[in-house]
Amino acid sequence: MEMAVYTQEMASFDRPTDPAIAPSAWVLRWAHLIRPAGRVLDVAAGHGRHARALQAMGHKVVAVDIDTSGLMDAGGLDVLAADLETGTWPFAPASFDAIVVTNYLHRPHFPHLIASLAPGGVLIFETFGQGNERLGRPRNPDFLLAPGELLRAFDGALEIVAYEHGEEIHPRPAVRQRLCACKGIGPVHLQPA
Repeated sequence: MEMAVYTQEMASFDRPTDPAIAPSAWVLRWAHLIRPAGRVLDVAAGHGRHARALQAMGHKVVAVDIDTSGLMDAGGLDVLAADLETGTWPFAPASFDAIVVTNYLHRPHFPHLIASLAPGGVLIFETFGQGNERLGRPRNPDFLLAPGELLRAFDGALEIVAYEHGEEIHPRPAVRQRLCACKGIGPVHLQPA
């Protein structure tokens, strides 16, 4: 019963409307790999919780989303309104030192993400996996990664730094896949979790 109430309250967790929701611990854990004052792309930025946090760390952030109304108060961010699923990918190759993707999945973007990373760039990706449909939204299998899918999608093209797949309870019950990968820089400095 408690989980059902929580899921109902968080019905839009995949696209939160509360700008006070903290940035993902996964994104913050790997942000140290981003080149100082690097150019960062936040894909499907929503209200910009990651864009704002990365900007506060000194990065130049481009926040892209189909609906940018939640970013109107985000001074200093480069905000782009774009429907990335029906239009063309608007970013040049090797144009970002980091790309962050959370709570969003559009598989045709995988090659674009790789191409848009500059040498030494880092991809920080976190979204939902199969099994999440029994816990809450999203439930559509098109938006849920198969076990190991995120790892397989980027292995070989990027150097995998970290990968996780599993069920979590906080901030709400969900099945997640997480990946941190770099574009050809060799071993990276790992910090304690």
